Amino acid sequence: MTTLTEVPETAAARETPARRRRRVDRLPYLLLLPALVIIGVLLLWPLGQVVVMSFYRLNTVRQLRGDREWPWVGLGNYADILSDPFFLTVLRNTVLFAAANVLLTMVLGTLVGLLLNRLGRKMATFVASCVMLAWATPALTGTIVWKWIFDDTSGLVTWLFNALPDGLSNGLFGRSDWTGYGWFNSPLLFFAILTLVVVWHSFPFIAVSVLAGLKSVPSELHEAARVDGASPWRVFWKITFPLLRPVFGILIVLSTIWDFKVFTQQFVLAGGTQDRPTFMLAIYSYAEAFSPPPKYGLGAAIAVILTLILLVVTGFYVRMVLRQEDES
Repeated sequence: MTTLTEVPETAAARETPARRRRRVDRLPYLLLLPALVIIGVLLLWPLGQVVVMSFYRLNTVRQLRGDREWPWVGLGNYADILSDPFFLTVLRNTVLFAAANVLLTMVLGTLVGLLLNRLGRKMATFVASCVMLAWATPALTGTIVWKWIFDDTSGLVTWLFNALPDGLSNGLFGRSDWTGYGWFNSPLLFFAILTLVVVWHSFPFIAVSVLAGLKSVPSELHEAARVDGASPWRVFWKITFPLLRPVFGILIVLSTIWDFKVFTQQFVLAGGTQDRPTFMLAIYSYAEAFSPPPKYGLGAAIAVILTLILLVVTGFYVRMVLRQEDES
């Protein structure tokens, strides 16, 4: 007669917990595999092609199609760029523009987020919906509208300045007739308008993200601070900001990446690639690659330099986050 202890042990019963855990842990990676393949095909492969092109001297479309040989220049394209004084001008324009836009976007977005958090539910929904219209508007469409607003003949800004009394207009600006005034001719004024366009399109995302973070802050902390007589600024700086520091960190990194890569708005406002004094890295790469005579290898090298700068910014933020986690 066979007892219970004499029943043959099955393979499933002999499997150790560690082996079973390793077998189950493969499932998340298998689920991520389709997304990783798509990312590799749509992002990593083109990026790799750009890196490869940056080591060759490519000046014709036939070379890109493979009909002609690719002359190897190694780091020659990078040496040409880094030794060009104009590159320093472009880099300065990019850094200053990104810094100003990140600051203005974060400040305006945070203020709007705080406002939405103080409004009632219905009013907050209405205001948030109106604000998000700017975020939902395509960059090309919004920039075309802003370019019309600053049109030198029929633009809204030109009409408003022409509507000012002659005495006031002459006293403040030294002219009374603004028809034909080139709003985009001065580099400083051009960057001011470009900043207005970019901040208008970017701050709604910051506002909604800050609002989502504010909803996670316990209301008891704010009520206790107000009972103790703390001012709104002190409540924000001592309670809200420390709790939302990870959110602000992510938003700053994303804003920096977006502002470093601004292309559409600048291309539309400038009407192409003729305004070289206002060049930034993204449009500089495009101009070198596609303006006659084309220099695809040189444009690819500029794009790689821009990517490396953004990777450094992202790596700095990741290191900062890991350090904060270790301290906590």
